[in-house]
Amino acid sequence: MRDRAVRALRGLVGAAVLAGLVVAPWAVDDYTVALLARTLALGLVAVGVALLTGVAGLPTLGQTAPYAAGAYTGVVVGGQLSDVGPVQLVVAAAAGAALAVATLPLVVPARGVVLLMITLAVGELAVVLAGRWTAVTGGTDGLAGIAPTRPLWGLPPLATDRARYLYTLVVVVAVLAGLVLLVLRTRVGLLLRAGRDDEARLRASGHRVSAHVAGVHVAAGAIAGAAGSLLVTAQQYVSPADFGFDTSALLLLGVVVGGTASVGGALVGAVLVVAARDWLFGALPGQAPLVLGLAFVAAAYLLPTARRPRRRPAAPAPGERPAAGTPRSTVTTGVGA
Repeated sequence: MRDRAVRALRGLVGAAVLAGLVVAPWAVDDYTVALLARTLALGLVAVGVALLTGVAGLPTLGQTAPYAAGAYTGVVVGGQLSDVGPVQLVVAAAAGAALAVATLPLVVPARGVVLLMITLAVGELAVVLAGRWTAVTGGTDGLAGIAPTRPLWGLPPLATDRARYLYTLVVVVAVLAGLVLLVLRTRVGLLLRAGRDDEARLRASGHRVSAHVAGVHVAAGAIAGAAGSLLVTAQQYVSPADFGFDTSALLLLGVVVGGTASVGGALVGAVLVVAARDWLFGALPGQAPLVLGLAFVAAAYLLPTARRPRRRPAAPAPGERPAAGTPRSTVTTGVGA
């Protein structure tokens, strides 16, 4: 009953937030519209985090790495190849996916807290590299004065905050709808959830769990890369500060608040968390990180959907000693209890 009430409340909040996002360009000032556009780009990264953490059971703090790769790739493409938005999105998504592929040897064998630490290290290394590769990224000063993007071939550039916001909103909704229709409501989504709930049983059934993990990791990297391109389009400025640990923490908090297994909820949660952060910075100078940290702890303990079933370890090979803490049913039969 409690879970049902929480889901209903989240549904109402989500509907209200999405309705507000649609009418926002005509209801608020240009500064707020620009802020919302950047928030939507970050919310798209949160969608990828929810895909990994909630749907596939792979906790992550490293989605800022493909996010950064997509952003800087979008800058390079916009300046040297094409100023058309879909071109930048595709190339940026490919860059995010390529970075995810490069980290597969580290990510695929890991689970749980080990995976969380590995992804955190990858994200922090990406920030350090962005700060030092001044020829491409502008270093810690960032890149400013980026040329505006064209939404499609033959159309004028996105010259106003409202136009950039509407373009960002359309892309985010399209990516979210595609993810739901092509992944979550298909056999792929069922396999990801099965691996999250009982990896040993899925592996014993003959499924290639490592391939599923690799595929969802690359897909989330592509989503984050596309979000990086949207960030550049929305704010026409990018710096390593956009991809630091505080961004990773906000993403995870947004996913927890919105529901770890709900990609739409992750988007709404990220929007709410960023809005709360910006309000708190004005209302409680210097105390916003503390308040957000307490909110994260409270959400993890109080929201039922934040506590997802843990991914069970794979069954050991014949003759191999089971890892400490492995369930007896998994050791003796190769299938989780």
